[in-house]
Amino acid sequence: MGNGETRVRGLAARAGGWSARHRWAAVGIWVLFVVLAMGLGSAAGRVDVKDSDQLKGETHTAAKIIEDAGIEEPASESVLIQAKDGSLKATDAEFRSAVTAVVKAVEGTGKVTDVTSPYDTRTISKDGRSALVQFDIRGDSDTAGERVEPVLNAVEDVQKDHGSLRIEEIGGASMMKTFDDAFGDDFQKAEYSAVPVALGILLIAFGALVAALLPVLLAVTAIMATMGLMGIVSHVMPMSDTANSVMLLVGLAVGVDYCLFYLRREREERQAGRDAQTALRVAAATSGRAIIVSGVTVCVAMAGMLFTGLAEFEAMGLASLMVVAVAMVGSVTVLPALLSLLGERVEKGKIPFLHPESRLRRNKGGANRESRFWGAVLKGVLARPVISVVVAAGALLAITAPALGMKTQNLTLDQEFGDSLPIVQTYNRLNEAFPGGSDPAEVVVKADDINAPEVKSALADFRDRAVSSGASRGPVEIKLHDEQNIAFVYVPLVGGSDLDKAGASLDKLRDDVRPATLGKVDGVEAPITGQVAGSKDFNDQLAGAVVPVFAFVVVFAFGLMLLSFRSLTIAITSIVLNLLSVGAAYGILVAVFQHGWGASLVGAEGVGAIITWLPLFLFVILFGLSMDYHVFVVSRIREARLRGRTTKDAIQHGVVTTAGVVTSAAVIMVAVFAIFGTLSMQSMKQMGVGLAAAVLIDATIIRGVLLPAVMALLGERNWYFPKWLHRLPDMTHDEAPEAVAHGPAHDDKGERVPV
Repeated sequence: MGNGETRVRGLAARAGGWSARHRWAAVGIWVLFVVLAMGLGSAAGRVDVKDSDQLKGETHTAAKIIEDAGIEEPASESVLIQAKDGSLKATDAEFRSAVTAVVKAVEGTGKVTDVTSPYDTRTISKDGRSALVQFDIRGDSDTAGERVEPVLNAVEDVQKDHGSLRIEEIGGASMMKTFDDAFGDDFQKAEYSAVPVALGILLIAFGALVAALLPVLLAVTAIMATMGLMGIVSHVMPMSDTANSVMLLVGLAVGVDYCLFYLRREREERQAGRDAQTALRVAAATSGRAIIVSGVTVCVAMAGMLFTGLAEFEAMGLASLMVVAVAMVGSVTVLPALLSLLGERVEKGKIPFLHPESRLRRNKGGANRESRFWGAVLKGVLARPVISVVVAAGALLAITAPALGMKTQNLTLDQEFGDSLPIVQTYNRLNEAFPGGSDPAEVVVKADDINAPEVKSALADFRDRAVSSGASRGPVEIKLHDEQNIAFVYVPLVGGSDLDKAGASLDKLRDDVRPATLGKVDGVEAPITGQVAGSKDFNDQLAGAVVPVFAFVVVFAFGLMLLSFRSLTIAITSIVLNLLSVGAAYGILVAVFQHGWGASLVGAEGVGAIITWLPLFLFVILFGLSMDYHVFVVSRIREARLRGRTTKDAIQHGVVTTAGVVTSAAVIMVAVFAIFGTLSMQSMKQMGVGLAAAVLIDATIIRGVLLPAVMALLGERNWYFPKWLHRLPDMTHDEAPEAVAHGPAHDDKGERVPV
């Protein structure tokens, strides 16, 4: 076989060898798998996470009561009627005329129900200059945004007839429509543009169309298969649109990365003089093995999200885990088959001036892609490793410092969108006139008999005490569902859009008002939900999940690195360096989005907080993805060391020869993540900027400076592996390239002989 028939040891090498020998079978099995996964997933349909499963605590209890009762809460809307110059009051004839016109107009659309006048419900502001007409949109609340346009038009017509007043509609349905109109295609555009961006960067990296298309093809087919699998799995663990978007991001990133690693190594070996089959075997035994180690590590990191107890996180974790596993399997099976089928044709479609062969530097070991820039950087790093460690680590710790003051919360409407939408200004005016009125706390009261005298008395008591306690300025609204023996109590919280103050008001309701009123009636349940309550419950649950998730990811990643490299030192340094890159990402997030330092440079603004779910999400994603580079670079260093180079030479060789592929992979990831940083929502900007910044830091400061400097300082201690650990399974590098290529380092049974 090429340069000599040699049996190889290891899963990646065997999988690559089998695929190269049974090319059409491997391709056929992959295509069949993708088609079957998509077909079965489509037939099964996707089950999405229910509102009642989103959170634990009181928010979950309230949602469960509503769901079990079969009550469909309609989308509520409000029309704010307000004097523009403050001259008119709600008692004036013109103001009353406008209120009457609004009530008549919205009722006339036939799209609303339960229209109430502010004169009946006392929804008039303290200064008497603002009032609310309230109503519900008929039909399913999830699709209310599609039916609200005639109502919005009717309100606009009333506004035209009353120039001295400000008449604006806001609510769940109108916000849904506004967001769909303004940002409905935002995510789709970002997702669709990610593939062309990745392809463009790969064209520059490879200089050939066919070579650039292969990684994108594998990533896209892995994503398609995973989408089908998500449908099947969702019947056991529900999925979501958010999980789908995260899966696409992660799938594209790792799918392209894994192919890039494999393809670059195969190409490098051919340029070094190997025949095509031998080059494939070398790539399978080296890069293929690194892909498996990296893939398993990323899967472990993603599995950490399953420990949060949050349905949305569990869906994201499982979807990401599946797409990484599928991409990993595809990279070590169908990719070798495709490369074997294509042979030299993988270089078809060369782009003028982008021929990578012209940038190769030859040495005694053959043709290796070496970066002159990183070669120069590494020369300085290895000459002064102590200074390099101090400067690089000091810089990263300084960047991390702002993270110590991180504040997390669910972003309010004005924080999420700024003043870019007219409805945000309406939201702010409504909160100013009726603090908490846009997002009231909702008390779901369940009783054996909701009309029992003691229950009615407790409800009235609760309404009065909610205001007298200072938790609310009113009006407190009560809606009864007699048949289900359930009542909804809507309490505008003092603090409004200031979640800290609103949170204090919520605590008063939960800890003082409720126990003194509804809590005294036997058999009554009264969980409190709403946006503020949901944010608090989410924060509380997430805080409890942080330690288990961090511990799980760090311990398992440490174990995998220990087994994969059989070095205690490598395992420890891997964890420390990854934590440094995650910390730096946190610091950048806090500096830019919490404090607003340099926010305008990325089209963002300081909103005073980081979206609640992001820190844990970033930790899991970044810890997993950063292992891609780490495993690939350290594998190459160890490989060079096993071939007899000194540790310093091995570091030089490993870092410089992998610089091209790591840079290309990082540029793709940064570009894809940065696309999400261009979206209008601050939470998406935070995610995009956080991921892009972390990957950039990881691929440059960590892998290009800190890793080689630390390894240079440690010298031979890099390979320290205590005797008492020798009983652990040997999952080290399957083969050294020369052994795979020429076969002398193996006995006739295929066992590895010590190098």
